[in-house]
Amino acid sequence: MKLKFVCLFTLAAASLQAAEDLSKPIETLRAVQREGQGNEAAGQAWQQIVKADPAALPEVLKGMNGANPLAENWLRAAVGVLADEALQAKKLPVQALVAFLKDTHNSPGARVVAFDLIHRADAKLAEDLTPTLLEDPSSDLRRHPVAKLIEDGNAALEKKDKDAAIVAFGKGLGAARDEDQIKTLAKKLRELDQKVDLPKHFGFLMSWKMIAPFSNADRGGFATEYPPEKELKFDATYEGKTKEAKWVDFTSTDEYGKIDFNKPFGMEKSVVGYAATDFYSTEDRPAEIRIGCKNGWKVWLNGELLFARDEYHRGAKLDQYKLPCQLKKGKNTILVKCCQNEQTEQWTVEWEFQLRVCDATGTAILAKN
Repeated sequence: MKLKFVCLFTLAAASLQAAEDLSKPIETLRAVQREGQGNEAAGQAWQQIVKADPAALPEVLKGMNGANPLAENWLRAAVGVLADEALQAKKLPVQALVAFLKDTHNSPGARVVAFDLIHRADAKLAEDLTPTLLEDPSSDLRRHPVAKLIEDGNAALEKKDKDAAIVAFGKGLGAARDEDQIKTLAKKLRELDQKVDLPKHFGFLMSWKMIAPFSNADRGGFATEYPPEKELKFDATYEGKTKEAKWVDFTSTDEYGKIDFNKPFGMEKSVVGYAATDFYSTEDRPAEIRIGCKNGWKVWLNGELLFARDEYHRGAKLDQYKLPCQLKKGKNTILVKCCQNEQTEQWTVEWEFQLRVCDATGTAILAKN
């Protein structure tokens, strides 16, 4: 009995030592920065990590939580090497990876890697886990159950079971967050004579008051506090870059809620525009404002700056940025600043955003107004 206790203690101590040994190399990888800063030390740390026991895979994945993109790449590569060897030796810690996947506090990117590893080790287990990801906060993980629902709907159609197909496609549309899947599901439902109202389904805010064009010369407009950031007087006019700036009403007809400054103000460059709208909530409640935008932008809720991105033309997609916020009962004023830079290539002409209000799962919160 005493010998057994000593062995168990030794194994536990060895395990703790292994975990402690990896904490430093993981932190070294997390410390890499742009322009090669920290790369030399990271190379040595990476070699140490890829020689670890496969049981350490969840710990390495956890290192991706909150890591900068460069560090995440280093850690993902280390996970890949560790996992390849573990799969070959049939030592992948599958159950520990399942636990990691189910913990939504872990970063979406790391959880996607965990799911892929589970699938490589045990496709049947991954298939069983897939339906549980339908309401997952990660849109990448949602793709799997949504794709399965599309397959189920198509299979029902082949059996001429229209009702079952409508249920499958409708459930898929409720969970879909990627535009290609949304388009597929909306088309399927409409072909089955089902009404699909995408703006209402996703909670896109379609009607705004907009004002432009203020100057963004030398990209200085992003930091400049133009009058709409100090006052919202919709009958006021201000000096603009190429013409007088004044508020206009604009209602989008785009199914995906694109609010296009080019439509009311023309094809302007090196300019700043603002859009404001009121959202009436039925109660005090937590919410998320989700925005997709390829221009520089800022978003305020009731005068409080929620977030800002001073980047241009890096692509836009649904739910690109998620901004947790607190709605108050009654009127909530949302203000968006959208900056267009000086580039003139065809792919830089978009001067637009898409914004919706939803809960943490992505389910639309519809305004009372």
